[in-house]
Amino acid sequence: MTAATTASPTSTAPTPGQVWTRARGILAVILILVVAGITFAAVRSGTSHGQLDPRSADPKGSRAVAELLTARGVSVTVATTLDEATAATGSDTTLLVAGPNLLTRSQQLRLNEATTASAGRTLLIAPGPGAIARLAPGVRAEAHHPVSALAPSCELPAARRAGTADLGGTRYTAQDPAAVTCYPSAGTPSLVALPTGAGGDTVVLGSPAFLHNERLDQQGNASLALQLLGSRPHLVWYLPSLTDPSATSDDGAPGDGDEEQSEGGARDDSADESGFLDLVPSGWLWGTLQLALAAVLAAVWRARRLGPLVTERLPVAIRASESAEGRSLLYRKANARDRAADALRAAGRTRLAPLAGVPVRDAHTSDVLLPAVSARVTAPDRDLNTLLFGAAPSTDAALVLLADQLDALEREVRTS
Repeated sequence: MTAATTASPTSTAPTPGQVWTRARGILAVILILVVAGITFAAVRSGTSHGQLDPRSADPKGSRAVAELLTARGVSVTVATTLDEATAATGSDTTLLVAGPNLLTRSQQLRLNEATTASAGRTLLIAPGPGAIARLAPGVRAEAHHPVSALAPSCELPAARRAGTADLGGTRYTAQDPAAVTCYPSAGTPSLVALPTGAGGDTVVLGSPAFLHNERLDQQGNASLALQLLGSRPHLVWYLPSLTDPSATSDDGAPGDGDEEQSEGGARDDSADESGFLDLVPSGWLWGTLQLALAAVLAAVWRARRLGPLVTERLPVAIRASESAEGRSLLYRKANARDRAADALRAAGRTRLAPLAGVPVRDAHTSDVLLPAVSARVTAPDRDLNTLLFGAAPSTDAALVLLADQLDALEREVRTS
């Protein structure tokens, strides 16, 4: 092999400028999404913190019902730890658990033990399958249903006096024949009143909507809230917190209870009322849908058109070197080493055929071209078949080496 064939190949590694050009579009999109997310979170940070909080005047807060209860002589106390909630249970106390699904398994068991031993009332707001199995044994959570104005359809005095109320959400079925079920949605109740052995009761509600400030003046929501929460002189409003020491001192994790085995032994994979998509603001869902549609339209716009190639007369003359360089860049961008190798070999065979005394029509026939070329090279044992008719190179460096070897072979045949 001559010195020309052993020359070091041209470097094919992308330059830092090429890497930046390729990556800057993706980086810009990621930066825009991060900035938009931070901005959106900052805007909403002051509006979503008070959901079901008796101190919050936000639309989803519950300050209005707390003020009405206070005006009727009911003391309202906010508890943020399990110790505060369990210590306040008693026959003269109503305990409202605003987020039972946030409690760990051991917290739920401790809370059920404390409420069962008391003669007070416990209200559970939208517990999921795992939480309801430990906080109200004998009650099962069913599929989630939209909140709407529902009729009581039961004999519970508080529900009959309140009449129609905004309920629904998670629905429940009770095995205890003494349980009272109200406000059925699609045939399944969304309120269950379950008596406890100590003389108290546990009320399970499928949705907190009737306690929100924005809905309290609608339907019979205010009447139902006052009767359920004001049956005792003291109301403890328990807002579970992830910073509660009892949440980190046990082996559970918030929300892990809904993956436990059901009473029948089968795994219950049902999600709580607040699934992942429920936590995502609706604006983000619509924005994601619009971005996906825009991406599809952009893909259609930029997609490669199908159809035959059309030959057009160029408006100006283009130098051969510029044309070759442009085509090579396109090949490189598409990683089309096979097409580039075929083009190099075909052009090399076309130029070698006249030099070796082979008609141009037989330039691409190996049985005719190879013997003629072998007779004009100094190393007849060279693998010319692989060089002129071989497989495509596997790397860019191998492609550059192939081009160098073809050039060297053509010079050797030309000067032979």
